[in-house]
Amino acid sequence: MRFLSILALAVTILVSCSKENDPSASNPNNPTIPNPDTTSAQPMYFPPLTGNSWETTQASALGWDTSQITNVYDYLQLKNTKAFIVLQNGRIVLEKYFGNFTADSNWYWASAGKTMTAMLVGIAQSEGLLSIQQPSSDFLGRGWTSLSAAQEEQIRIVHQLSMTTGLDDGTGDTDCTLPSCLTYKAAPGNRWAYHNAPYTLLDKVVESASGLTYNAYFQQKIRNRTGMNGLWLRTGYNNVYYSTPRSMARFGLLLLNKGKWDQTRILTDTAYHLTQINSSQNINPSYGYLTWLNGKPSYMLPTIQLSLNGSLIPNAPADTYAALGKNDQKIYVVPSKKLVVIRMGDSAGNVQLAVSSFDNELWGKLRTLMRF
Repeated sequence: MRFLSILALAVTILVSCSKENDPSASNPNNPTIPNPDTTSAQPMYFPPLTGNSWETTQASALGWDTSQITNVYDYLQLKNTKAFIVLQNGRIVLEKYFGNFTADSNWYWASAGKTMTAMLVGIAQSEGLLSIQQPSSDFLGRGWTSLSAAQEEQIRIVHQLSMTTGLDDGTGDTDCTLPSCLTYKAAPGNRWAYHNAPYTLLDKVVESASGLTYNAYFQQKIRNRTGMNGLWLRTGYNNVYYSTPRSMARFGLLLLNKGKWDQTRILTDTAYHLTQINSSQNINPSYGYLTWLNGKPSYMLPTIQLSLNGSLIPNAPADTYAALGKNDQKIYVVPSKKLVVIRMGDSAGNVQLAVSSFDNELWGKLRTLMRF
């Protein structure tokens, strides 16, 4: 019931935000996409900041096996999907909504919002508001943890971005941001753990550095400059982002274009973007700055202190990186194929944080569809 209340609140607040459905572009409930003559050789496309238009391209024009589209949609429906979008070079190739969910419906990103937070921190650094090498206490104040002053001083913003603060994630409530919940486990940089609380406190780092609320800074720096809708809503200790599916796709397109929206540089520090989508430490090479990475020799999963050999999503292209959230909220970005794939919905199976078996299953079907 609490979740439904939060979702209803999100929809109420967001109703005045920009609508992104394009009735002339495609029928999202029909696997046949109109408007041919768009190929991968075309330049990157960015939808207008206002209005409803969004260019499309046919899967057949890309050489995809269109007979597989229905199979993909049937699988997505079976897996409790609400929205699914595939962009190639920024243009919509596939767009499908399930049940009563529509292009104008809003949904939570869960931990997929972490990747957006990482970009916001990068923007703040590029504006000279902070350095990720600074101690977190410069912005959170002394005593934000239960550690000694000397131990706390060793935790830097970069440790929050890479999930290596060394704070104990086994204390019961990993979302709790109270100092009493943040206790010492290891020296910063020596242990990787998917710990929500230190991540969530990056919101306060950005607020302290910018002098703005987190929503206001996000709106100024990303949302309004990319035509997104949506906002961050507090849910207990967590700060959760809600938006329409197309807004999620817009952020994926911003990632694909290395922090640049058309001719507007959103993230001016291109080196930061590169570090965000590469291994942030050696303990879990499949994790960048709050972003999951494919094609690495090993990976770790949330809640488990075990390194597993192999690639995170074997069926996906090796250069895929992703924003992944609980109950299978997904933004996949594939630079080599100029692809953005997004999925919103309920859990596709077992309730898991971020990574799940759904990732590899879906990409197995997309490989067949896209013929790679």
